[in-house]
Amino acid sequence: MYKPLIRPLLFQVDPEQIHDLSYPGIKTAFRLPFAAQLSKKLFRLDHPGLEREVFGLKFPNPVGLAAGFDKDARLVDEFENFGFGFIEIGTLTPMPQPGNDKPRLFRLPQDQGLINRMGFNNRGVEVAAHRLKNRKGTTIIGGNIGKNKNTPNDQALKDYLYCYKALYDVVDYFVVNVSSPNTPNLRELQDKEPLQHLLSELQDQNQAMAKPKPLLLKIAPDLNTEQLNDIVQIATSTQLSGLIATNTTISRENLTTNSAQVATMGAGGLSGKPLTKRSTEIIKYLRQNLPLNIRLIGVGGIMTAADALEKLDAGADLIQLYTGFIYEGPGLVRKINQAILQR
Repeated sequence: MYKPLIRPLLFQVDPEQIHDLSYPGIKTAFRLPFAAQLSKKLFRLDHPGLEREVFGLKFPNPVGLAAGFDKDARLVDEFENFGFGFIEIGTLTPMPQPGNDKPRLFRLPQDQGLINRMGFNNRGVEVAAHRLKNRKGTTIIGGNIGKNKNTPNDQALKDYLYCYKALYDVVDYFVVNVSSPNTPNLRELQDKEPLQHLLSELQDQNQAMAKPKPLLLKIAPDLNTEQLNDIVQIATSTQLSGLIATNTTISRENLTTNSAQVATMGAGGLSGKPLTKRSTEIIKYLRQNLPLNIRLIGVGGIMTAADALEKLDAGADLIQLYTGFIYEGPGLVRKINQAILQR
């Protein structure tokens, strides 16, 4: 019903506008009697064969919602009813910020992709932390953290530490985001020396806690082999729990959408089907080169159950959806879990 009926209506509206409008709509719908039970019946699949223990956490299934979809933790209880095994909120920054100028989100239907240059728009980490303290659900929550746009890179550590401390009591794992292409100079933090310093300091803070949380790094798909080797070395030396591969790409290669039309959309990260192959290649490379105790979450271009299985076969322990959820609807979560069980 989603693809033939609902999606065409949603795609008639500006993508960011419909994204914002969907939040109160979903919230209202789940206040109706039996809405949560119906959603679980339609989309959720519970089976011992789907359970995964990763980072010392027990996931009911390996399909998660990627960061960016519910930045401010407004709908974590509702998304749990769509069958996700875990939900990653953020990217969150210490202070609220509006993000980049609009328009900043664009669909590429011919390519089943999205281009976004949101720029870490969020209401600030304290708002999300307060919401999570009052949530009713029990799903695993990841906290994706970043820096404010106006914070210089040489002071970025204080922003990441601030977010870590604000979220420590309300999330199950942390993700350090230095790979978004939409905050000026952010990706410079992926360079070897600044990344080593940032992760070492964060891990020192983490290990000083009574119960350290799994600490992960989200990387870009645009890294070359030398840079990936640096990531492997840094992840190992700082004893990260895992890596998330990958964020969006700045590449515009092999698109079928008219190049002039793509050019009018401007800068931003590309996600969806155009990213499928590259993200899988990176997952495979990382799995072959990382110690086995550093686990992988695969994200990028998972549009079908077959795409999900490919990510898992490449070495991902868990996977996440974003653009595929928009194009295929919540039924994709159940289809992926069914495919996993059938294997």
